[in-house]
Amino acid sequence: MLEKISQSAAYISEKIPALPEVGIILGTGLGGLAKEIKTEAVLPYDTIPHFPLSTVEGHKGRLIYGTLGGKRVIAMQGRFHYYEGYTMEQVTFPVRVMKKLGIKALFVSNASGGVNPDFEIGDVMIITDHINLLPNPLLGKNHNELGPRFPDMSDAYDPKLIAMAEQIAANNNIKIRKGVYTGVTGPTLETPSEYKYFRIIGSDTVGMSTVPEVIIARHMSLPCFAISIITDLGVPGKIVKVSHEEIQKVAEKAEPLMTLIMSELISKI
Repeated sequence: MLEKISQSAAYISEKIPALPEVGIILGTGLGGLAKEIKTEAVLPYDTIPHFPLSTVEGHKGRLIYGTLGGKRVIAMQGRFHYYEGYTMEQVTFPVRVMKKLGIKALFVSNASGGVNPDFEIGDVMIITDHINLLPNPLLGKNHNELGPRFPDMSDAYDPKLIAMAEQIAANNNIKIRKGVYTGVTGPTLETPSEYKYFRIIGSDTVGMSTVPEVIIARHMSLPCFAISIITDLGVPGKIVKVSHEEIQKVAEKAEPLMTLIMSELISKI
């Protein structure tokens, strides 16, 4: 794996004018943040050695390099999921590569289903913690060059970044939620009983990504910040049938709020 990481990073570094400071992963329907980046290079995943390919609608499958908030950023416009048939090593491989390229922080977004009864569709939630119900991406051999065998996860989502984001939201009159994100395999959307279970164990929202990426980032001591757009509700009395297309539309509508918070936060770090 170490050789593959180095090969991918070497290829990307040849295509960009300078090494990035911040890594960004954009979720379902949330690729529009890339429009705010002053783009200097676009690399389709199929041109990068060892990169998987995005197979999900709403994930364009390209790496964007440029500046955002005065910082050099590299953004994944489309991520990889366990349910696509990829291994956890493949799902999280780009995070390893971005770290090799020199990023100092990872910013992540996703679309998710709210299980907190106080939430509404279209809410923006800052993730403060997570529950992992996916296979752990650190199972197997540990590479000490990348991180410790038993990484601490008590501050998976950086408290300082969260506090700064809250202040940015307040300054811009943006209503935000904070809560716990639970990562599941998918690709089925949840049953009413599963939604109930997630709420009982402490979830505020549930989705099919983010957690493996954050685990890998923290394994390498990268500070993480993550935002979730609530695109549907798994709350008794509010559960309705929903399609992937509808989830995308809700995410796209709420995206400008997320983009504002992310852009200002990146400018301040």
